[in-house]
Amino acid sequence: MEAYGRFAEVYDTFMDDVPYEDWCDYIGGILSEHGIRDGLVLDLACGTGAMTRLLKYRGYDMIGVDVSGEMLETARTHDDEGILYLQQDMREFELFGTVRAVVCLCDSLNYILEADELAHVFSLVNNYLDPQGIFIFDMNTVYKYREVLGETVICDNREHECFTWENWFDEESGINEYALNFFVRTEGGLYERFEEFHYQRAYEIDVVKRLIQRAGLKLLAVYGEGGREAPAQDCERVYFVAQEQGK
Repeated sequence: MEAYGRFAEVYDTFMDDVPYEDWCDYIGGILSEHGIRDGLVLDLACGTGAMTRLLKYRGYDMIGVDVSGEMLETARTHDDEGILYLQQDMREFELFGTVRAVVCLCDSLNYILEADELAHVFSLVNNYLDPQGIFIFDMNTVYKYREVLGETVICDNREHECFTWENWFDEESGINEYALNFFVRTEGGLYERFEEFHYQRAYEIDVVKRLIQRAGLKLLAVYGEGGREAPAQDCERVYFVAQEQGK
């Protein structure tokens, strides 16, 4: 079943505890450190556009790309102030020209299940970056999939919606599967149930480094979550910063 279909209807509801503004400050700080304080920026796998809008408010001219028409439909319900949203698969996205930076957040690249396809995404990013342009992305770590998610069940209940998340991680393949069951209250007071299945892959940091270099990008830094330090063994999310170095 396609991911982020009906989920788009309630995505922002269940993500309301995500500190997007702090996250934007962190990403914006990295961009500023590399001299990118304005100009055109691509938010790859932008979802409902929460980060896209915050970066727009920060002064960037934003493009948002996502494969899910439902997520983009939700994004467009907000006052976009000129944000260009494109429905495209990040494995084959196309832009009209180059951009100063590309960001890809919320473990979106873990959805790329094959290393060759991940390298191809990196190559596309490299192709659409301005000279010396910056690419920032995050990924969930092997530690998170193995030790934190593993085989667990997560539940969340809101006033008119609730969901269950059943998680399985296969150590041998590195594939993490989770089944989401949603219950959404209708206008008549009854609850409608729908489900989605999501698949992500856990990549070792060294593998991602090699794929970045294979794509022709220069790796600048690898950070643990929320700081500028190297990732610890129990780090759950890692940030990579890469740069276009001449095509």
